[in-house]
Amino acid sequence: MKSWISHHRHSLAESLRRLGGAPLANLFNVLVIGVALSFPLGLYLGLSNLQALSARFSGDPELGIFLAADADKADASQLEARLKAHPAVARARFVPKGEALEDLKRATGLADLVETLGRNPLPDGFVVLPKQRDPRELAGLGREIAGWPKVAHVQLDSEWAGKLDAILRLGQGLVLLLAGLLGFALVAITFNTIRLQVLTRREEIQVSKLIGATNAFIRRPFLYFGTLQGLAGGGIGLLLLYAGPLFLNRSVAELARLYASDFRLLLLSIPDGLAVLGFSAALGWLGAWLSMARHLREIDPR
Repeated sequence: MKSWISHHRHSLAESLRRLGGAPLANLFNVLVIGVALSFPLGLYLGLSNLQALSARFSGDPELGIFLAADADKADASQLEARLKAHPAVARARFVPKGEALEDLKRATGLADLVETLGRNPLPDGFVVLPKQRDPRELAGLGREIAGWPKVAHVQLDSEWAGKLDAILRLGQGLVLLLAGLLGFALVAITFNTIRLQVLTRREEIQVSKLIGATNAFIRRPFLYFGTLQGLAGGGIGLLLLYAGPLFLNRSVAELARLYASDFRLLLLSIPDGLAVLGFSAALGWLGAWLSMARHLREIDPR
């Protein structure tokens, strides 16, 4: 057991020595790995920030119901009673057209322009809070109410959030695809690096086999080297990923203040960062193992 631990310690030290023995070449390899990892990670982080922004501004979904121009108070009262009795409606509030016009003035800051219209162009309406948040059920409720008498139009206020969620789901699929492609590139980089090392130490490996060294014994330093290279590349990728939001947050904060918000770009969480390091180290190990599995079969000790 002691000899096994000793050889692992020696293999790790040897791998560190090799990393330092060709600093420029290894630095470029690590930078390439780090930049490659930063692309899917940056896209993933961007999607996370968009999801947080969507959740902040979408709020509870509401239905805006606009009455027909010829609807009178009796029609509005009947519609209100029908809405409140509907099993899918949690709350319904009547919004007279005068109140809607004042809300429009406050929201847009175009009070002077609205005054030049001479009359109120807005209809009476209702704001309905449904009991369900499922997009399909909300769409069905909107279609049902749109068919009622004296209802001119039904607007789902959170439609944009649903569309954004669909775009984000597509983006998540693209992140997985990009991560897979760049993960393959990381394995290929490590494979080629280990191949070059094996070629330069071919005679040493042949001698080791002649004196009885097992493939696992010969392979171990190279596996450590690939793992350390992948780990270092993951660290570079995380540094780039943390530097980006920190650099952009000042501009984002200034933009958010214009919309009376305190939104800031989210950073990658510690568990996600550790997962990235583990993933990059595992890919480096895999590339080294594949390279050694191929070349050990080709090296004849005789």
